[in-house]
Amino acid sequence: MQEEKNLSISEQEADVKDAGAATAPETTDVDSTPSPEELLKAAELKAAESHDAWLRAKADTENLRRRAQEDVSKAHKFAAEKFAGELLAVKDSLEAALGNETQTAEALKAGVELTLKQLNAAFEKSAVVELNPLGEKFDPHFHQAIAMVDAEQEPNTVVSVLQKGYSLHERILRPALVTVAKSRE
Repeated sequence: MQEEKNLSISEQEADVKDAGAATAPETTDVDSTPSPEELLKAAELKAAESHDAWLRAKADTENLRRRAQEDVSKAHKFAAEKFAGELLAVKDSLEAALGNETQTAEALKAGVELTLKQLNAAFEKSAVVELNPLGEKFDPHFHQAIAMVDAEQEPNTVVSVLQKGYSLHERILRPALVTVAKSRE
């Protein structure tokens, strides 16, 4: 009986040990949380990667800015290249007219008219528009009034054009010099 009690006590102890083993967490020799040194190394690596990416982005931005400045500089430098090429034919015609000393007045006039046509064609190709505002309402954005005169037309109407104006892509290169009708008072 004593043995039975001893058995039952040892059985009970084994049962308690088994129950404790089921509920207690397993312990291992390797600690699953990283050490502070490992965390620091990982943070330093991430910081170095971020710094490298920032430096690359900064260099890319600087290169892009430099290329854009070069493009703008080239655009300014060669903006008139197309127009200048168109004007070369006009210059050649004028030089040819001056080089021919046996011309008649009619031939000279015909040459000048042809040269003017070449110049107008060059203006048209380059979007240079002539402003001849005769009979239009005076607009200070497009016209420059030289004088006001008594006229039969409505007040503030362009009566005569002393010098034509020109615009390039709707920007005024030179305003038209005009005289304007006075108001009748």
